Amino acid sequence: MVVSVSVVMLLVVIAALLMRNKNLKVSHAIVCGLLGFCLAGSSLAPTIQSTVASTADLVSTIRP
Repeated sequence: MVVSVSVVMLLVVIAALLMRNKNLKVSHAIVCGLLGFCLAGSSLAPTIQSTVASTADLVSTIRP
């Protein structure tokens, strides 16, 4: 599945604007879900996955 970069960027901008509003509605959740699906199908998916995994590993090593 090839996802256009412009679609992903449009969804990123929309999600950022909705988060700044601080008023989460069903439509906002749908936009964020679509953004996640588009990112999962893009070439950025391995980079995002490795970043999240390394951040989770770092946080799990911190002792309170």
